[in-house]
Amino acid sequence: MDRTPQIADKELLARTRPFAVQDTARAGWNIAATYGALAAAVAIAAAAPWWPLRILGTFLEALVLVRSFILFHDFMHGALLPGSRVTRWLFHVQGILTLTPARIWNDTHNHHHANTARLAASAAGTFTTWTTDTWKKASRWQRLAYVVERHPLTFVTGYFTAFLLSLCVVPFLKNPRRYASSGLAVLVHLTLSVIVWRVFGPGVYLSAFLGPLVAAYALGVYLFYSQHNFPDVAIRAEEQWTHAGSALEASSYLACGPVLAWFTGNIGYHHVHHLNPRIPFYRLPEAMAALPELQNPRVTTLRLGDVVACLRQNLWDPEQGRMVRYPGA
Repeated sequence: MDRTPQIADKELLARTRPFAVQDTARAGWNIAATYGALAAAVAIAAAAPWWPLRILGTFLEALVLVRSFILFHDFMHGALLPGSRVTRWLFHVQGILTLTPARIWNDTHNHHHANTARLAASAAGTFTTWTTDTWKKASRWQRLAYVVERHPLTFVTGYFTAFLLSLCVVPFLKNPRRYASSGLAVLVHLTLSVIVWRVFGPGVYLSAFLGPLVAAYALGVYLFYSQHNFPDVAIRAEEQWTHAGSALEASSYLACGPVLAWFTGNIGYHHVHHLNPRIPFYRLPEAMAALPELQNPRVTTLRLGDVVACLRQNLWDPEQGRMVRYPGA
């Protein structure tokens, strides 16, 4: 068997390792700045004297929640002060509060990284991707389930579908012992919901609790989907699959300005992150700028045309070597 692709994988990965080095001061500043911004956004969303300002606070809080999630995500990859007891406590608590318990997150997300764009792999931790042949052989109910999973309304309601149900309720019901933290997250979440509603009223509950979570998770689910389901994505059979290939051909670069890059924790450098998830989010741009192989990525944006194009990537056609729409769409 030709091992050249695997050798090239290892060589490229080795060249990313200098960027997978912790900068304690930078990491600490990013954590403090993120939680400070989150506290300020919550205050605006909950207590601003003018209701349009509260609405602005709701969306600002949602954006900072996305960034705080990226910090949690990096910590789980060992890319953000992994040896610190303080950050371990901090991010495990955050995981419970934001419906991303550490145990189920690690189980599903590590599987996702090890199997991105791998045609034969299970869909744990990611969106199911069928081939055109699988679609032809599927029953009507199987097709319906597939369409629902990848439907835009599923993304919009990601707070319920992807987080409350998929990461908490379902894992806990399937394996209560292993995923006790998922059950705890639901219990804590419901308790906090009741407390916020009763103590601060329905207005604050909607503007500073439920509203930001719904908006943050809708954006987060779409970002996750679009960075692996875009027009020129490449999905490989087992004999063609390589780690670097899946990072560079099946993980996109989200072209956005510095403001959105801050709020999304540089997750737009997704091809770099998938190549080496140990690189801290604040060093991903450095790695891309330094390595020529990372500078010609598959690009996505949040422009309406590109969003629609991503949403139309429904089935993988092995014969054409590209994603296609549903038959008859």
